[in-house]
Amino acid sequence: MNPLDSWGRGIHTAGDRTYSYFRKGSGPAVVVIHELPGIIPEVVELAEEVVDRGFTVVLPHLFGQAGRKATPGYAAATVATVCVNREFTAFALGRTPPIATWLRSLAVELHEELGGPGVGAVGMCFTGGFALAMLAGAPVAAPVVAQPSTPFPLGPKRAADLNLSPADLDSVRDKVVGGCQVLGLRYAGDPAVGQRFDTLRRELGDNFIAVEFPGRKHSTLTLHRQQEGVDRVLDFLTEKLRG
Repeated sequence: MNPLDSWGRGIHTAGDRTYSYFRKGSGPAVVVIHELPGIIPEVVELAEEVVDRGFTVVLPHLFGQAGRKATPGYAAATVATVCVNREFTAFALGRTPPIATWLRSLAVELHEELGGPGVGAVGMCFTGGFALAMLAGAPVAAPVVAQPSTPFPLGPKRAADLNLSPADLDSVRDKVVGGCQVLGLRYAGDPAVGQRFDTLRRELGDNFIAVEFPGRKHSTLTLHRQQEGVDRVLDFLTEKLRG
């Protein structure tokens, strides 16, 4: 049985980009952006908990096979695919991934439909920085950045880069100065995150809320799940979108 069998399906087009998505629930919108290698069952489990908190959850399907379990071979094959996909910026410095245009358009459409103070955005791992990219150009009121890992930390500059263009970083700063908080989660020893949390603290100040766990694991909300982290995300979304 596929864990997405109970979810509705849809398609969103923005310009020349068309991607499918899964949708479930009611209430303000939260976009949960899956990590590598795709929408694995653990991502669906997290999304179901967000639904249970009283939200409409949308799971964009950006790569991988929806509902398939994570295995080393599957992960390796997906990494090879996304590294050469022009929608993503696995290695580029100071650049917002092109897929952000589609994600922002999706957030705008959901906010127009469902209302509320804004949309929630949860990015994880390869897509961790996508929540910030959405904040820069869409009505996002609750951005969650979980173990942001792009660009891949090859060298100190990439390890500290936020996967944003200078203009988008300025936009994020302006919104944070205006009161929007950003929630970040990671394992303190996770090499994939590099020095990005140091950059987030420097650029966003006290409105960057860091939740850090000991150890060198990676996926705080899914494969290496920390229940405290999941609870912090659920509480953050509730406070910002329903409180």
